[in-house]
Amino acid sequence: MGTLYQSVQEAVSFLRSRLPATPQAAIILGTGLGGLDDRVQPAARILYEEIPHFPRSTVEGHKGDLLFGTMGGCRVAVMEGRLHYYEGYTLQQATLPVRILRELGAELLLINSASGGLDPDFAAGDLMLITDHINMMGDTPLRGVSDERLGERFPDMSRPYDRELIEIAVEVATDLEIALRSGVYVAVAGPNMETPAETRMLRVVGADAVGMSTVPEVIVANQVGFRTLALAAVTNVNIPDQMEPVSVQQVIATAEQCQPRIAAILEGVLQRWGSSRSCS
Repeated sequence: MGTLYQSVQEAVSFLRSRLPATPQAAIILGTGLGGLDDRVQPAARILYEEIPHFPRSTVEGHKGDLLFGTMGGCRVAVMEGRLHYYEGYTLQQATLPVRILRELGAELLLINSASGGLDPDFAAGDLMLITDHINMMGDTPLRGVSDERLGERFPDMSRPYDRELIEIAVEVATDLEIALRSGVYVAVAGPNMETPAETRMLRVVGADAVGMSTVPEVIVANQVGFRTLALAAVTNVNIPDQMEPVSVQQVIATAEQCQPRIAAILEGVLQRWGSSRSCS
């Protein structure tokens, strides 16, 4: 059985043989948040199942392919479908793509995800800029034998989300007249939705939105040196004393309504970031 480092190297070697150029930014699309095809000038599309050691996405609303091309003037690699802990993958497996994309040469990691709002002032369809997070998944992708080739064993997490990118995102949203909230995202294991008591507890500990992804990816992103930005689409709002049933179909439908605004912000961030770095 090969090591995690070997898996990363074999996947990167394969991708380099198939790609016309090195991506400068990586994008991970969440549930119902695909559809960047109209903003990405495509150069290649590779199915997850073709890539050595790359897990397959099994969740509704996730395509399961890597789209390479140009967006906002920068070369991008877009994960059209992410991997989740609740699918049965270990967190090391679920975050393997983050390591691969960084080793491939990408400098920025732009993440979006569907989430449940915990702040009673939020409304379904709001966008939230993630400024910090809480890991309540009961695990971390860094657990296990340490390999210094993968990064520091104890990476600093005092600034998990890049402050310059946050400022750029706020400027872009303002210029586009897109309302953009900000807050703390808490990750839970899933796949079940939260009970009223769990929802109340998550709000008490300081979270503004809850989801089942993002945090493991950001932990690994910090370890490998990515500059990271994350946006959450608030697909429903959880008020403990007024909880209503929520279906995956409702989550996907609301996320799809958020997708054009998220895509516009991401494209604007890439344009402004790349303008000073000759992205081409």
